[in-house]
Amino acid sequence: MAAKAAPATKAKTKLVPLADRVVITPLKQEEVTASGLVIPDTVKEKPQQGEVTAVGPGRLDDNGKRVAMDLGVGDRVLYAKYTGTEIKLDGEEYIVLNEKDILAKLVV
Repeated sequence: MAAKAAPATKAKTKLVPLADRVVITPLKQEEVTASGLVIPDTVKEKPQQGEVTAVGPGRLDDNGKRVAMDLGVGDRVLYAKYTGTEIKLDGEEYIVLNEKDILAKLVV
């Protein structure tokens, strides 16, 4: 008898940012206003808030020393509207951007 092969499981790809780059998962916007109106996709603005999912090691300064990042995984941030590179990986949407493009860390 032939041995049964184990079912293939799809490995999840991991994004590892380099230097002072950050990977962010954009937060979804509300699709219905408080008054009950549905907002179509064509009118929605680009999201500006997201959650940090990966952080690079930091940039190198002029002396070759590593400058630590101010962010960590799990931080909620506000970022510039039209910056970064949008990536869709394993069905998830991510934005990769430089640390300097992050405007603020949201503290709840």
